[in-house]
Amino acid sequence: MSARLALLGLALATALTGAPARAQEPDSPPGGPPTGARERWERLSPEERQALRERWRAFQAIPPDEQAEMRRRLERFRALPPERQEEIRRNFQTFRDLPERDRAEILRLFARYREMSPERRSELRAVLRDVLGSEPGERRRRLDNLERWRELTPEERDRLRQRWRELSPEQRRRIMERQRDRRP
Repeated sequence: MSARLALLGLALATALTGAPARAQEPDSPPGGPPTGARERWERLSPEERQALRERWRAFQAIPPDEQAEMRRRLERFRALPPERQEEIRRNFQTFRDLPERDRAEILRLFARYREMSPERRSELRAVLRDVLGSEPGERRRRLDNLERWRELTPEERDRLRQRWRELSPEQRRRIMERQRDRRP
């Protein structure tokens, strides 16, 4: 998987707040059917109705606590400004258009992201913002570095991490300065 795809996965992980769907209109009575639901149902084709029934059955099969979490995410999504909702929809569609192998890799990365501490997630988001906000040449250099890192074997990565940990703070500072001076 390319560094660009990994970056897309990270961007999706930080952006997706819930499924882009509307289960109930804001002016619907609590606990009742959504306003306009019958009209929308009548406009659906038989295939669309069947697909909707199947999705509803699948939702009902989910444990209640997961259903509640999905509803919370949907409400957070609905509370977003329309422009942000549209951005999330586009990101989600981009994800769905990826080959299955790439989607699986992104989902694996999502799982790793969710396992991180809040502090580590915050650091990662800051790095992402920094990369995305950098000049095109600098962004390309960083993505190339990420790609090289991803091509290393786990053993090679472990060796490099160990070497970095063995450096003194001064040695690390000098390396970082040299890297900064190399930037275009």
